[in-house]
Amino acid sequence: MGIFISVPKTIECVVTALAFAVFLSLAVYRQAGVLQSSGYSNKKYFQWLKKKGNLAFERFALLSLICVMTSAVTALCFSFTGEWAAVISLAPYLLFFIVYLAADKKIALRSKTVFTPRLKRLYVVLVLVFAVVSYLLVTLLNFAAHVWENELFFCVRYVPLFVLQLLALPMLMLANAISKIYEIPHNKKFVRAAKNKLKNSDIKVVGITGSYGKTSTKFILGEMLSQKFRVLTTPASHNTPLGLALAVNNNELSDYDIFIAEMGARHSGDIAELCEICPPDVSLITGICGQHMESFKTFANLIKAKSEILSYTKDTAVIADDCYALFAEYSCPKIRCDCVSEVECSSEGTAFTLTLGGESRRAETKLLGRHSAYNIGLAAEAAYLLGMNIDEITAAICKLEFIEHRLQLIKTNGVNIIDDGYNSNVKGARAALEVLGYFGGRKIVVTPGLVELGVLEESENFSLGKNLVGFDKVILVGDTLVMPVKRGYEAGGGVSDNLVIKPTLDEARAEIQSFITKGDTVLFLNDLPDIY
Repeated sequence: MGIFISVPKTIECVVTALAFAVFLSLAVYRQAGVLQSSGYSNKKYFQWLKKKGNLAFERFALLSLICVMTSAVTALCFSFTGEWAAVISLAPYLLFFIVYLAADKKIALRSKTVFTPRLKRLYVVLVLVFAVVSYLLVTLLNFAAHVWENELFFCVRYVPLFVLQLLALPMLMLANAISKIYEIPHNKKFVRAAKNKLKNSDIKVVGITGSYGKTSTKFILGEMLSQKFRVLTTPASHNTPLGLALAVNNNELSDYDIFIAEMGARHSGDIAELCEICPPDVSLITGICGQHMESFKTFANLIKAKSEILSYTKDTAVIADDCYALFAEYSCPKIRCDCVSEVECSSEGTAFTLTLGGESRRAETKLLGRHSAYNIGLAAEAAYLLGMNIDEITAAICKLEFIEHRLQLIKTNGVNIIDDGYNSNVKGARAALEVLGYFGGRKIVVTPGLVELGVLEESENFSLGKNLVGFDKVILVGDTLVMPVKRGYEAGGGVSDNLVIKPTLDEARAEIQSFITKGDTVLFLNDLPDIY
């Protein structure tokens, strides 16, 4: 059976451990994307793992079961080779790792893994954790075989390596925890630098929060103000301390007059933390609904969290008309945004009357939907407070471009595509379906359902299903939220032949390609990562 401590045996242990480290790292790559989408929070990631219908751990368990059985059979079949039987028994691990990687691509995970500097650092730690744990286990098994001196065990000594697949996700979380030894102080230093930079600047700050419409309103206001001022905005949907710090630290603030900061929250204190970094001169609350109830638990907690922005607002807060009453008790100087009236919507855009400072103008925009008019109204009130007049604002409204993934209309080969991929809230979904109704021809909806609604998740997705009745085709994507949508659709009297379920967005697109014709309109409703 050979000497336990020898150069060949050491090389065998090292090579085996490194091979497992590489394959395990590849196997958890998409899971790292989910962890990344969860803000690198092990707690939030673990909550996602436990979600009903989430089979991430089960898939690794199945991989382990297949590997342990085939590896044991292989070892026994090649026991006549003696020393080499255990090494040959590793072949099924290689084979089924490759099969797993191919199959994993077909699973309906929409969390895109972005190889950022932080994820690269995490992966260095992750590979080291996998390598060390694998090496220790391989060495332990070889030592046990050497001490026991059992010929059968010597042949099957690598079969127990199946436990590494079972430990893959816990080791991902362990690597994340270890990496935070560096990441937490590094991030705090980065955020502190942004705070000091803003404090020493003359730039005006606009803070935007709400359950929905934050990003859309931010981009609208940014385009509006840029007609007269030099404007810096937080990119995409960046609304966390690090997102704000990135925008501040990566730009020269003296080159700008106004900084528009989107402020997101999933827990009490989140808005206050953001306002500590950049207290707003003017703040906006875009609207309130049951979004993020998964973390807030109660509607009262949600309102309290969003109201934190009012305590930090230096000048005036602009609050959406339909949620103004929720914040009436707060003493911050505030404006009820009711400047939009006589709204007219069509597939070509939206027209409405805008009233500011006692003056009214008729405004038109290519942006779709009644709610777009109200988002524009919020931005217009803020722009007016910051020094633009109604004529400048009305002219800016005409120039507004579609916002990426937010009721973005794309016309291609005679087909209308409405990309509302970043819409994940109840009110936004209703608005999107209303917009779809403006179009002629056949109407197709593609959706994975609505997310992060906590106890409301099943009931709201059931309601969404009812609201889908009457459209020509409904394609549900995924395997976690679609069943309540399907039940709602059936309960609402939907035609079963008009609804299909596809595991991935790519397969949903392939389904559309099989029947789409000129004049049809396809609405992609919510394509956020699974963690949300």
